[in-house]
Amino acid sequence: MKTKAFIRVSTILQDTEKNKLDILQFANRMQLGQVDFIEEHCSGCKDYKKRKLGALLDTMGKGDVLIVPELSRIARSITQILEVIKVTKDKGIILYSIKEGFDNTDNSITSTVTSTIFALVAQIERELISLRTREALQARKAQGIKLGRPTGKGKSKLDEHTEDIMKLISLGVPKTLIAKQYNTTTGNLYNFLNQLKESA
Repeated sequence: MKTKAFIRVSTILQDTEKNKLDILQFANRMQLGQVDFIEEHCSGCKDYKKRKLGALLDTMGKGDVLIVPELSRIARSITQILEVIKVTKDKGIILYSIKEGFDNTDNSITSTVTSTIFALVAQIERELISLRTREALQARKAQGIKLGRPTGKGKSKLDEHTEDIMKLISLGVPKTLIAKQYNTTTGNLYNFLNQLKESA
């Protein structure tokens, strides 16, 4: 059994010492043995398969343990987080997330779309939105770019989330839950989807 800890460091969250301490205390409490730390310095916008996380998952197998300080540190996209949870479940890798008190060993978790995941989605998405907002504001401010929402006919606040929304729909996530995640109404979500169909 290998025990790995993955910590993604964004451009603004540089301090990993508290994360490491929390992980070591957790591993000692769970008697998981020696922990090997893998750190990745990136914003998380890349596909996890093309990052250190993807390479790490490729080297891990059934019975190995992966610890993360929180699920939002896996990636900036809720869909990628769900995919990583599914990959670990399918490969028999035991995934622990300390902040949420989450693990994928519950026998009731038969797919990424489960009540357990639903319970975590809203909390994770709030953290991701906050993180993405801070990183984007910092980057734009550094570039001297004027901030503000796009204006004009046909523009929607859901436009930037199109890929994630379509992936969640393909995973079978109810539209009411998707609408709640992106702070809109179910009616607005249906209108957005209809506009996508018309423009396709």
